[in-house]
Amino acid sequence: MPTRARARRSRLRTGLSATVLTAAALGGLLQPAQAAGDPGPGNGPKSHDKGLQRQLDALVAQEDGPPGVIALLTRGDRTEVYTAGVGDIATGRPPHPDDHMRIASIAKAFSGAVALQLVDQGLLSLDDTIGERLPDQPEAWHAVTLRQLLQHTSGLPDFSTAPRFLEILNADPRHVFDPRTLLDFVADEPLLFAPGSLYEYSNSDNIAVALMAEAVTDRRYEDLLKELVYRPLGLHRTSLPLGYRLPRPYLHGYDVQPPAEPEDISEALGASGVWASGGIVSTPKELGTFIRAYGGPSMLSAQTRKEQLTFRPGDSSEPAGPGTNAAGLALFQYTTRCGVLYGHTGNFPGYTQLAATTPDGTRSLTFSINTQTSKSNKPALLARLRTVQENFVCALLKGH
Repeated sequence: MPTRARARRSRLRTGLSATVLTAAALGGLLQPAQAAGDPGPGNGPKSHDKGLQRQLDALVAQEDGPPGVIALLTRGDRTEVYTAGVGDIATGRPPHPDDHMRIASIAKAFSGAVALQLVDQGLLSLDDTIGERLPDQPEAWHAVTLRQLLQHTSGLPDFSTAPRFLEILNADPRHVFDPRTLLDFVADEPLLFAPGSLYEYSNSDNIAVALMAEAVTDRRYEDLLKELVYRPLGLHRTSLPLGYRLPRPYLHGYDVQPPAEPEDISEALGASGVWASGGIVSTPKELGTFIRAYGGPSMLSAQTRKEQLTFRPGDSSEPAGPGTNAAGLALFQYTTRCGVLYGHTGNFPGYTQLAATTPDGTRSLTFSINTQTSKSNKPALLARLRTVQENFVCALLKGH
């Protein structure tokens, strides 16, 4: 294998391993910036805030910045679309609101949407335990409750850090895992801490949530998503694939490490190894629709929503969202200098995501870049990203 190809393969493997953990060392690229307006009435370029556009342009222009970015600000039935850079380096096409993309850990909010609706239906309780609903799981985990899984206070060891899991993934990034056996990679490990005593973001939590949902309904998690989330919200471009291919058209995701040429890793690995914790594919437009429903008051009963919005101060999503973070049930509170939003973030090789809504569900922001950043991967880029995101939040909250 040529030296350059071997180096690129090595970088990709490193990124894949770290994604399912938390984040990888992926880079950015200097690209020409472009603005795009939603073609809907009154949403053309004239409605654009030039200051916000300059911030996106600057983010893309950074040497370690993303090749492209797309942000959707929705207020009621009006959406403003901001883009900079490109969604596909090969064609120069800018990002588009209907582009498919990997939403990474925002998939965890979808698992919350399924589980909490089952709570409303009386099929699940937040106090149900792994022992009651998933008795075949390790006895040491049996006291963990659904509430603790949704809030990342379960203490479950993270399967995506397991040496055997990483060995398989590194050998074949497109390996198709049986998602219902992912927890087997850590079945011999004890809890990391007493359930409910600490917070630790874990991919295992939402796998267990999906398995509990399947256990009480005798339905596949994918079918529960369709029945409880996609169809009621009209999400026609949102799915949970197990393979590596993305539906067309899609926002291309890149590993960019200057001075090397950017590497398109959009379809470099499959989604089966993250499943309910990070495998969903959606679009910027549909992501906004989802977060307004899940973070707003329309999806859940008042009683269940009260539980959903019981936040733990200081506990952050991965990567951290704008402002000060606090953790609820598969939802985070972002307290910015301009006000509060509820939402979720995510990162995956080639993508970093934010979806957030006002508490009344009438306004939302989705913010997507096509490279990966997290607290352990390009923290300076993440800091700049969070600053720009907070400025977009302020525009969302102040605009009419």
